[in-house]
Amino acid sequence: MTHIQAVFIDRDGTIGGNDQVIYPGEFTLFPNVSKTIQQLKSSRILVCSFTNQPGISKGESTCYRFEKELKDFGFDEIYMCPHSPGEGCQCRKPFPGMLKRAANDHNLDLGNCAVIGDRWTDILAAEEAGCKKILVKTGSGKETFEKYMNNQFFGRWGEVQPDFIAEDINEAVRWLLLNESTIPTE
Repeated sequence: MTHIQAVFIDRDGTIGGNDQVIYPGEFTLFPNVSKTIQQLKSSRILVCSFTNQPGISKGESTCYRFEKELKDFGFDEIYMCPHSPGEGCQCRKPFPGMLKRAANDHNLDLGNCAVIGDRWTDILAAEEAGCKKILVKTGSGKETFEKYMNNQFFGRWGEVQPDFIAEDINEAVRWLLLNESTIPTE
C-alpha cells in the first residue's frame, strides 16, 4: 500500500487568489481550503507550500511575509523560490529544486508525494521529481487545461500528463485521499 508522505501545493491560483500574484495581507483562500489542509494533516501527510515568488527578489514583498501567511493557513513547511525567471536558479518551477530540497529535509520518497498546482510548470516539476501530478482548474488552470487538451505544449512539456485533473484543490485532495492506496508508484 502506498501512503502519501507529503503534498506540495502551489499558492497563487491553487489555494486562493487568481492567476496573478497577490501579496500577503491581501490574499484570500478559496472556500474550504483550510478544512482541506486540515484533512491532509489529519491523515498524517506533510503539507508543504511550493511556490515561485519573484516579487521577493524585486523588493515587492519578503520571504518572512509569505512564510508567515502560509504557516497561518496551516502549511507545515514552506518551499519558496524568491528568484526572478532570468536568475538561472534551480529552485524555480519547472525545475524540481524545491521538491528535492524537501525530500532531503524530510527523508521523503518523492514517488510517494504529490504536487497540486494550476500551471504546467507545477506539473513539470512534479514529473521531474517523480511525484504524482494533479492539475486544478482554478487560477491559470482552465487555460492550462485547454492548452493541454489542445496539444499546445511541445517538446518535454508535451510529453507530460497529469495523474488527475480537478476542478479545485478540494476535489484534488478528495481524489488523492480516496486513491492513495491504489496510485501506482514508478
